[in-house]
Amino acid sequence: MTQSALISSHLPSFRHPPAAASGASTAVRLLWRTCRCVLLLALALILLFSPATSHAAEVDITQASLEATDDGYRLSASYSFELNRSLEDALVRGVPLYFTTDVQLTRRRWYWFDEVSISVSRTVRISFNVLTRQYHASTSGQLQQSFSSLEDAMSLIRRPPRWIIADKSALTSGDIYKVGLRMRLDVAQLPKPFQINALNNSDWRLSSDWKEFTFKVE
Repeated sequence: MTQSALISSHLPSFRHPPAAASGASTAVRLLWRTCRCVLLLALALILLFSPATSHAAEVDITQASLEATDDGYRLSASYSFELNRSLEDALVRGVPLYFTTDVQLTRRRWYWFDEVSISVSRTVRISFNVLTRQYHASTSGQLQQSFSSLEDAMSLIRRPPRWIIADKSALTSGDIYKVGLRMRLDVAQLPKPFQINALNNSDWRLSSDWKEFTFKVE
């Protein structure tokens, strides 16, 4: 056997790595692909749920106040907004729209985080009956009302009746509370096939900013 043949026979082959090295390389590639998929998924979720800057707050809260009554604390609010063409078309085609009002009352605590004393929501459902050509509006736990026009039905959302958000015993006399109020089109209550489309369509992003004011319990 020649000298060159002896040398080549004792050198490891780099064209065909050992099984252990090949397995480790495959594991590294699989790990990299998994990490890449996770990063892409995270980026997609961020883009999906980030609000569009051009369609930020399209609902204006024109008035909001809280008063103590014998029955409890009543919230009075009014809103100013219009439905765009996409929402009107969906409504006429039989897709109900849900408008949810969120209210939070928090009390400052010097020794810990602010205390959330009250956190409630109320939803108004607007629908259209193709046979009767009437619009229907119903509030959670209340009877349905019928209207001959969309404008009349929307008045229940823009100028809702006063709403008891807490009993008289829920708040502490003499304390000052920060009241937060928001109203939004609640796409989470849409029929399942429409939820994905709504999340990806800026026409369905209809919401107010949080409006805050203080309330002192007498």
